[in-house]
Amino acid sequence: MGTEEQEKKGCEEAIRHSEVAFSSFILSLGTSAMLYLGFAEDPTTGKKEVNLPMARHVIDTLAMLKEKTKGNLEEDEEKLIDTMLFDLRLKFVEVCERKKAG
Repeated sequence: MGTEEQEKKGCEEAIRHSEVAFSSFILSLGTSAMLYLGFAEDPTTGKKEVNLPMARHVIDTLAMLKEKTKGNLEEDEEKLIDTMLFDLRLKFVEVCERKKAG
């Protein structure tokens, strides 16, 4: 196999592997929300920090995606986004309550 053929094959593989699955995208947003809620360490600082406005933004984005994709999702995708929203909303309230308590 020549160099040109190898490069072409490599490009085709990269394209196949770069396809974004809806589930992966939702999980990525969920991970971001958990980071903003202080349940995960920021990879750049190594610290757990709470940023409620950003957490709220990500949760609202997930809710918007759920609404905009209604009727177009596979059953497992719909279950994932529903579960993710439920869990994140609970955690958001939990963090808000902790902040109020001091």
